[in-house]
Amino acid sequence: MTDENHYPDLSATSTGFAGKCPRCGRGKLFNGFLTVAKECNSCELDFGFADAGDGATWFVMVIGSILAMGSTLYVEFTYQPAYWVHALVAIPMAVGVPLLLLRPAKGFFIAQQYKRDAAPGKT
Repeated sequence: MTDENHYPDLSATSTGFAGKCPRCGRGKLFNGFLTVAKECNSCELDFGFADAGDGATWFVMVIGSILAMGSTLYVEFTYQPAYWVHALVAIPMAVGVPLLLLRPAKGFFIAQQYKRDAAPGKT
């Protein structure tokens, strides 16, 4: 017997990384690239609680910096190429990795907020 107000316990990781609603797993979490929707278009959950702040940005910045610097150092010490080759490696890593990771990371943080019932001022 299922109640229409009962939703399954979904993984914050899978719903957040997919950009889906943390309650039903079907609706969209984002309106644009990083703009959080006002509510779920499937279960009508109000996303007013969603405030990822700078958490996702900070983690993506750290991971992106490590990958960009690591790939640049690897190319330098392994091949010792010209400077333009470094530009071909470092610039896509420094720009591409954050662009690929920021939306899933923000979705994960918002899904964690929903799952943990986090709100400003709560401990």
